Amino acid sequence: MTSDTHSSLLGRDLGLRRGGAWLFKGFNLAVHPRQALWLRGANGCGKTSLLRLATGLARPDTGSFVYKGTPVLGHTAFANAMVYIGHSYGLQDDLTAAEALGFLQRLHGRPGSRDAIASALEHFQVHPQRNTSLRLLSQGQRKRVALARLALEAQGGLWVLDEPFDALDTQGIAIVNALLRAHLGRGGSALLTSHTTVDLDSAEVRALDLQKAWQP
Repeated sequence: MTSDTHSSLLGRDLGLRRGGAWLFKGFNLAVHPRQALWLRGANGCGKTSLLRLATGLARPDTGSFVYKGTPVLGHTAFANAMVYIGHSYGLQDDLTAAEALGFLQRLHGRPGSRDAIASALEHFQVHPQRNTSLRLLSQGQRKRVALARLALEAQGGLWVLDEPFDALDTQGIAIVNALLRAHLGRGGSALLTSHTTVDLDSAEVRALDLQKAWQP
């Protein structure tokens, strides 16, 4: 635990029911600046659900998430500081790669000039596909387009990433890890799930097993 509590994302006494049973209950977590919290656990244990609570996209049955001392629900400053990339990626299939990335930037109130979009796609090595419809791209290429949002970020906010390495090859995984290191280096933080080992220094990443941290 760092002393920078007021700049952290904190989950307090979190509880969530699924089908009448507790998926988890009385769960606490903290994500601090310059730190990535790697949430682990078997499929179906609630990792994705917990990420959605952390972003304010869903409400817990008990407890709350706070960011810089303020509940994340309806917290405009938190929404502006947070980048969430989930399983669905948020991409529009009828758009080209460049159009889809530009749309996501506008949707989330982020700048995204044509040159910046091109540079981000090039960073993820999908620039040759910039004018290709997303529906014609492979799963790995679509994932790279979605993750290109990270290459456009310059502020030290919070990244919430659900399986960011899924569908990526070795080269793509290395690109994401390098962006994570740079993000943490400028004071950012990250909350992520992954079945792939997160390649960060031990001081930068902390693993938390959801099943072991809460036992019904």
